[in-house]
Amino acid sequence: MSRKRNTIFILLFAAAAFVVMTVFVAYLGLLFYLDDGIQFGDAVAVVDISGEIYYDIAKIQEIEDYRDDGDVKAILVHINSPGGGVVGSQALYRALEKASETKPVVAVMGAVAASGGYYVACAADTIFAMEGTVTGSIGVIAAYLRTEELFRKIGLEVTVIKSGEFKDVGSPHRPMTAREIAYLSDLLDGMYEQFLQAVSDGRGMDIEEVRVLAEGRLYTGLGAREVGLIDAIGSYEDALYVAAELGGIDGHPSVIRREKKVSWLERVLGRAAAQIPFPSDDRIALKYIIP
Repeated sequence: MSRKRNTIFILLFAAAAFVVMTVFVAYLGLLFYLDDGIQFGDAVAVVDISGEIYYDIAKIQEIEDYRDDGDVKAILVHINSPGGGVVGSQALYRALEKASETKPVVAVMGAVAASGGYYVACAADTIFAMEGTVTGSIGVIAAYLRTEELFRKIGLEVTVIKSGEFKDVGSPHRPMTAREIAYLSDLLDGMYEQFLQAVSDGRGMDIEEVRVLAEGRLYTGLGAREVGLIDAIGSYEDALYVAAELGGIDGHPSVIRREKKVSWLERVLGRAAAQIPFPSDDRIALKYIIP
């Protein structure tokens, strides 16, 4: 009986130890999102901004977490984006701008970092790009689909009841009036000036100098360096080591990189999920994006 009791005790102890170890490992997994396993001590945090930019509160929170983390000595922003929403770009810019007040922020561009992607990069202390990177495209665009002719051909008619002259501005079911076009033009001009000011502040350039370089022009990495829109030609690894050096890290830096969460739809459909047009209530699509 004593031997049986001892065996039961050993099994229970082993089971308890296994549960404790599992919980501990799971806890560490929640605390750290690292690309090379768990790292402790001084590190460079990498923030990935890819695809179309939208208002991403999780990405903003990620930047704020790294800003407040004492082990993170520098932030490297890896951008591969053609642009996106106005507010989304501005929010990321502001979060990085605030982070740069307490620690170095370095941006490195991938194949493309244009329009809103370039807007975000301007918050960095130093900007890297490859020779053939496509960047620039400093401008704002609004595009509207018109369907009134199609609806007329198939015998459909839309009746709109509204409380103000501009409430359905940009409706695809009718042409815009001259007053509506002027109204939207003023709106876009205001956002364009905000973009110019952000580039001027971030790059330390006179706003009129930025205006000459803007107007939606695209630049290669080499061209952007020549006109002062970026600082250096270099790879991700080059930018990583510069970020580490600016943060006071010697040798090969530890890297913190939060994993991208994949939705169940992306898991099922893969890359095709990104092409599915989901319904939106936005009637005005104002974007910092390549036309």
